[in-house]
Amino acid sequence: MIFGNGIDICQVSRFRKWIIDGNLIERYFNEKEFSKKTDGDLTDRQLSAMSQHYAARFAAKEAFSKALGTGLVGFELKDVYVQKEESGKPYLVLENSARKIFDEKCPGGKIHLSLSHESEYAIASVIIEI
Repeated sequence: MIFGNGIDICQVSRFRKWIIDGNLIERYFNEKEFSKKTDGDLTDRQLSAMSQHYAARFAAKEAFSKALGTGLVGFELKDVYVQKEESGKPYLVLENSARKIFDEKCPGGKIHLSLSHESEYAIASVIIEI
């Protein structure tokens, strides 16, 4: 049975500023989802790829909160992060307060995640099944 469905879209260009500054990346993203760091200046292509990476993952966090029905309340965004299977399929990992809320609301639940991005936008869809 479907408990909740959430979708979110992010404008990729928003994350260029976050990458250059760095503070917001560290504030909202778990270190396990940090894009590979490069020494020196980033090329435009590297910056674009990193922006898409973070935009899709931020959309996943927001989509999860919508599917759970809580909004971004009760847990830190760092406690929800995207990892990939060997095949490349993305999945969400929950830690700390995000795990606690999920287990209380959706005991035994399963999270389905889909991510997509192109030059200007990134989108994420989350379905929670119980």
